[in-house]
Amino acid sequence: MMTSSAPARFLFWPLLLAIALLALWARGWGIWLEPMWLDEAYSAYAAAQGWDFLWHVVPRYETHPPFYYSLLRAWTLLAGDGLVAHRLLGLVCGMLSLPLIGLAAARLARIAGADCRLVVLATLLLVAVSPVVVEMTREIRPYPAMILTYAGACLALLHLAERREAGLPLFGRAYLAYLGCTGLILWLHNLGPLYAAALGLALLCVIRLRRMAKADWLWLAAGGLLVLAIWLPALFILLDQAPEWIKATWLHFSTRDLWRRATMLYTGPRDDMRAAAAILLLLGGALLWRVPRGRPLLAALAILAFLPLLLSLLISATITPVFIVRTMTALATPALLLMGLGIGWSRGRFGWLLPAAALGWLAIAQFGMVAATRAHPQGDWYRAVAWLQPRFERGDQVFAYPNEGALPFDRAARDRGLAMPSRPIPTAIPTLNPPPGSWYVSGSRGVPSLDRAHLRLIAQEPATRAVPTIWLLRLGPWAYDKGDVFLEELSRGRVEVGRYREGPIDIVGLRRADLTPE
Repeated sequence: MMTSSAPARFLFWPLLLAIALLALWARGWGIWLEPMWLDEAYSAYAAAQGWDFLWHVVPRYETHPPFYYSLLRAWTLLAGDGLVAHRLLGLVCGMLSLPLIGLAAARLARIAGADCRLVVLATLLLVAVSPVVVEMTREIRPYPAMILTYAGACLALLHLAERREAGLPLFGRAYLAYLGCTGLILWLHNLGPLYAAALGLALLCVIRLRRMAKADWLWLAAGGLLVLAIWLPALFILLDQAPEWIKATWLHFSTRDLWRRATMLYTGPRDDMRAAAAILLLLGGALLWRVPRGRPLLAALAILAFLPLLLSLLISATITPVFIVRTMTALATPALLLMGLGIGWSRGRFGWLLPAAALGWLAIAQFGMVAATRAHPQGDWYRAVAWLQPRFERGDQVFAYPNEGALPFDRAARDRGLAMPSRPIPTAIPTLNPPPGSWYVSGSRGVPSLDRAHLRLIAQEPATRAVPTIWLLRLGPWAYDKGDVFLEELSRGRVEVGRYREGPIDIVGLRRADLTPE
């Protein structure tokens, strides 16, 4: 067992404060600089439509339950609906995760017989600079809330393990917290059932079934039924949306370099970071393994960290692609707990060198990656609207095809105080009753592709012909407008006057020929 070190004894609180400030900088600095990308704009759009839209319209086109959008709406009603106000919800969730993970690390260290202060500092340092965790807490998506919820579930399970080890009943605040976190994770994301399955198996690992009294069995059954009952409406939404998602999805599953993509969420994209993380994971697991009461916890943490990932890969390979790194980022929490515990390993006089070197290498590499990825948005909509601004004249209009392209464009134009009206084609999100001959490319019932006949009708409408310059905004034309059909129809009687293309953003300016000087 590692003895208490001087920094852990005398510098614990100053170091803890420094780590908290580092975490705040990593998560908060520059959140006002990055425009909303497509998925974030979806969140902001849904939250702005009102409660009736959230609970009656969103379930008709979204596979995700409407709970997160409702949480975001409640937040923006208090904090405002600007860019920073939207991002502050994720920032708050990200910072609240730190004390929960710190408390969980302290309990884990106590069970493993390691230095609690040292393990807490090591764990929180890794959490503070974890590239994936940091990136997700800066997004206007449910991932920060999922990370917070999973951290709370890990803490509740560790508390339950100590209660059961002491011979106390299953029922208590820890069990209620566990049930609440399980129900919440089910309502935060359509992959919530994968997390809930891991939480259920992890619970069975730590509650010592052989010591269960009759009352414990009753509470276990009642808790499971309660969570299932709470989840049923979200399950019906998922079952209703799943066939369309399976039939047509924008995701593609590939086994190429799969192990690197799958492990990136725990460490980062580089192999040296993976090696350092693996050393800490193995040392943390070894510490738990050598303590008899720590072995069930090791199994529980391994299940929490890896089972949802394995299930998502299995579903992707056999049914439909669902694996995306960002949807699995909450799994980093139990893995980081094991990595932080690894600092407590010590064998011989210099046994501490290996975990200290691995921790230092990983933390420095992760910090460098977090600092280097600042101001690199997934879609630079601010640059796109800045390019369009001097070219956009009175009477011009942006045609967004598919219709979802209008969401991030409108947000970027609004953030920059620009008046550039857009027209989603065929209608604003969602297009629930598209014309005959339409089809869904992405699996979303709100974003259709139209056949040539209907695109031609739109292009020949008097209102369309009257627009001096149409700026056709396309996202993924290779999927939604194969063969550039809409571009071809709009080009009749018009001349191309400008083009912007960066990543998925493709803007083509088409001016009426009678207004264009020869």
